[in-house]
Amino acid sequence: MLTMKPSIFKYEGHNYLIPFLLISSLFFMWGFAHGILEVLNPHFQESFHISKAMSALTQAAVYGAYFLMALPAGWIIQKWGYRKGVTTGLMLFGIGALMFIPGLLVNSFYYYVLSLFVIGCGLTCLETSANPYTTVLGHPDKAESRINLSQSLNGIGWIVGPLVGGQLLFTGVSIAVPYAIVGILVLVVAFIFSRVKLPDPRKTHEAETQETRKDIPINVVAFTFGMLTLFLYVAAQTGVNSFFINYAVECIHIEKQDASMYLAFGGMGLFFAGRLIGGVLMNYIKPKYILMVCAMLTIFSTLVIVTCNGLVSLAAFFALYFGESIMFPTIFSLALRDAGTHTKIASSLLIMTIVGGAVAPILMGYIADTTGSMATSFIIPLLCYVVIAGYAATRRK
Repeated sequence: MLTMKPSIFKYEGHNYLIPFLLISSLFFMWGFAHGILEVLNPHFQESFHISKAMSALTQAAVYGAYFLMALPAGWIIQKWGYRKGVTTGLMLFGIGALMFIPGLLVNSFYYYVLSLFVIGCGLTCLETSANPYTTVLGHPDKAESRINLSQSLNGIGWIVGPLVGGQLLFTGVSIAVPYAIVGILVLVVAFIFSRVKLPDPRKTHEAETQETRKDIPINVVAFTFGMLTLFLYVAAQTGVNSFFINYAVECIHIEKQDASMYLAFGGMGLFFAGRLIGGVLMNYIKPKYILMVCAMLTIFSTLVIVTCNGLVSLAAFFALYFGESIMFPTIFSLALRDAGTHTKIASSLLIMTIVGGAVAPILMGYIADTTGSMATSFIIPLLCYVVIAGYAATRRK
């Protein structure tokens, strides 16, 4: 008797293709929001005549919001469901983006930081909601396939963000233009979500598993190490992204607009490719081994970036982005293994570690300002990658 393979988008008589496409558009949107953020540092440095450390407040605002908003976002999801979490995130994202329009009149760096903080609050709600939401939009056995498809759109957003931002901002176009367009699109998607009936993930599997599964406690030591590692990864990634253009101008001697192209197609392109390749390899190789290889690649690449310059450093950046590609989802999933049956609270705690992105850019900016060397500041992500390698080496599974 032939057994029908489960459909990726159909389950119990329902077709979730359209809801899935709507959810997947969110992955692209927050990828774009993070990508365009990386070209704001040099733009604000030039427009407001501020230091590198001061310009890093843009990252501090967005990633700091993850720390402050993660638990409230989890509470919204717990009380009203993932759908409400998504719409709340979209509304905050759209409002924050549209705040850039009156920013032209205010003309204050701190006003833009406030706008980015509001966007960060929205992104926190989206990331906390959308990832698990994709798992119920079809057959449970195909949940990982759906998440990988959605994450691929996130990678494309990371490519398009610096590409669009660099081509507009470094050619004299107002900063309000890309954010106004994004804000309008996000609010349109929010309106669509408010009118489309979507399943509530809380009601799908919890009732049937509540009585059968045993309560497994959190492995506190291992999970805490995972949280620290994820914190340091986000710190490293954000620091590298924030000052790639500054490094490219000062040490590789290329123009800002060209640097944004290298970041989009070279760095983020390899980041996207690495995520796809890593996802395939993990079907055959244990994730901890792939994480170890990627950590060693990033350590070597960062050493080259600190000690060399010119095209050799550019090639090292490309290798670095390729090595970073699988780190966040891999560390996240490995840490969740140590959470036992307490995955909901563990997920919120892990989302809070994204605040690491608020720390590294400020430290790197301070080092660059005080030493006069952008290259020296990359010691900060180098130390982070060493800890990530240690985490991979100590994993038992």
